[in-house]
Amino acid sequence: MSVLTSSLRLLVAPAAVLITMLAIESAPSAQSGTDAAGWDPKAAAAYLDGRATWWTTWPNAARDRGTYCMSCHTTLPYALARPELRALLNEPGPSAAEDKIVGNLLTRARQWHDVEPWYPDQTRGIPKTSESRAIESVMNALVLSRRDAVAGARSTDAKTALDVMWALQMKTGPEAGAWTWLNFGMDPWESPKSPYFGASLAALAIGSAPVGYVASPEIADRLKALRTYFQRQHGTVSLLNQLHGLWADSRVPGLLTDEQRRATIDAALALQQPDGGWSTVALGGYKRIDNSDSDTRTDGYATAVATLGLQAAGVPASDARVGKGLDWLRRNQDRVSGRWTAVSPNKQRDPESDTGKFMNDAATAYAVLSLTHRH
Repeated sequence: MSVLTSSLRLLVAPAAVLITMLAIESAPSAQSGTDAAGWDPKAAAAYLDGRATWWTTWPNAARDRGTYCMSCHTTLPYALARPELRALLNEPGPSAAEDKIVGNLLTRARQWHDVEPWYPDQTRGIPKTSESRAIESVMNALVLSRRDAVAGARSTDAKTALDVMWALQMKTGPEAGAWTWLNFGMDPWESPKSPYFGASLAALAIGSAPVGYVASPEIADRLKALRTYFQRQHGTVSLLNQLHGLWADSRVPGLLTDEQRRATIDAALALQQPDGGWSTVALGGYKRIDNSDSDTRTDGYATAVATLGLQAAGVPASDARVGKGLDWLRRNQDRVSGRWTAVSPNKQRDPESDTGKFMNDAATAYAVLSLTHRH
């Protein structure tokens, strides 16, 4: 062996050891489930499954016939996000919690004319029955249409849910073309401006249904009314709602004009915080009803909705500004609980209380939707 060969081996061996050590240190942990993108899908799934399971046992969610209501903050986002995690984690099928949530939805959808509305007029006051029916019809259509999209075929359950939803579309008044929505004076999902959020979910249901449903002649007139609603109301709602409109517009072309789309993108990017994220209060313009100081810090819900809406509108993850927002999400997942956090824009809440966790539920589900977004 030459002196040169020996010397090279002495140099290469330590380098190989160093490279191996660095690879081990930087490799994703199988135990934590952290993927190459820098967040932990397994932990997020565990958090969301736990919260969905809790919802099925929470007395306030219980409704007639052994069912429970869906919610804009916990179970609906869960039903949208959990399938994305299942694909990412190569799970063989739905989790037990997901089966429960979707099974409950199917039970109520199949017994639509027999189950009571979530909030009857007789106990909650007019017009809670019509609000309840409309919001439930939209949620049913959305969850079942997205499930069909995975299967590649339209099911009888989804077809019926879409028909029920269309039957409740408003034909007059300021919400003509959209759906009435639960109004409890609570932002961002149950306030006077929430019908736009609901219409965005309805559009996602329509655009998600497989086999070219969005182009079906039988819904052309109703879809025209929905497009008219979006173009009429888009500029009157919060930027947080407008970002949902961008997501919906990506599924149903022509909901928004080019000018509306561009203006929303520019306005959202202008409110990006120095750390790369967004604030729910800043995007929504909300003030707390208990007069406590609003929390204007970057939070998981606003950052997730902003990055999801921007990506859906065609601003790619490779864009420096969107990339910075996605990096914020990757850095700010709680690695112990698996969740992302946000706080109520309505009042000061105990973060460990039942209602205090609702914003975390939405933040976590929307973070998953944004981080797994595909055009």
